[in-house]
Amino acid sequence: MTIRIGTRGSNLALFQASTVSKALQTNGTETEVCTIQTKGDRVQDRSLQTMGTGIFTKALDDALIAGTVDVAVHSMKDVPTQLLPSLEIWAVLERGPHADVMVGNDIHSDIIATGSIRRKAQWLHRHPHHQIVGLRGNVETRLAHVANNPWRGGLFAAAGLDRLQLRDEVREVVELDWMVAAPAQGAIVIIGRQGNEKMKELVSSMNHPPSRLATSIERAFLFALEGGCSAPIGAYAEVVGRKVQFTGCLHALDGSKEIRIERTEKQGHAELGSQWAQELLKMGGSAIIETIKASQDESD
Repeated sequence: MTIRIGTRGSNLALFQASTVSKALQTNGTETEVCTIQTKGDRVQDRSLQTMGTGIFTKALDDALIAGTVDVAVHSMKDVPTQLLPSLEIWAVLERGPHADVMVGNDIHSDIIATGSIRRKAQWLHRHPHHQIVGLRGNVETRLAHVANNPWRGGLFAAAGLDRLQLRDEVREVVELDWMVAAPAQGAIVIIGRQGNEKMKELVSSMNHPPSRLATSIERAFLFALEGGCSAPIGAYAEVVGRKVQFTGCLHALDGSKEIRIERTEKQGHAELGSQWAQELLKMGGSAIIETIKASQDESD
């Protein structure tokens, strides 16, 4: 049996697909990596928030449904919280670094680059007088933009830098321990078609239960808050023994308001993420979400 692995064509995506491919080959399974271009890769002149959901995944979903690939490998933070009915998560690999970092230019400037509304809002909440400029492209492209502009730095996921071994290629890396990551950031997920039980069994052997539990809680938190809008939402869950430690946050788009929740609960409650989202909404999150919805409706 040969498993055809669908992936985007960036170096990071190919690294992640190769990680899955090598693991399967170790178990004696033949693999073929199939590169597919997504809307998010093609369209570089628009902000991510104006392009809808699934911009990095839909083309791969279509290939799965058409049967031209058997599995799709994604950065899990890019995967919509609701999958198409015929698709399902087969495995979440052991999670890599989840945190955000600033790649700096070691210059005095109040300009920070990011294409993420979450990173932008959290940064402005902490540094309200700084200016945020947009940043799109794959990891290497964004690093080049940062290096060639008079900015203080750009905001990146640590996992991408580490997987591509790029930390030594930049001037400065500042760990942002205070920033709450995107739900499922640092995790690699394998998605397959429902009904293919033999192949699912092969792939499911790669699943890392603590990572799957943590990311499912984070994604449930995100799903409960999204409500049809794109909002600056952070969530990080960690399985420690028999407990789950969780931090979640929601910000106004301009960073002027923050609602943060920190909880520790025993494992076993399937609705922890949704429960904590409801608590955050009652703490003032509902008003922030409504304001964001109104602003996005006006811009449509």
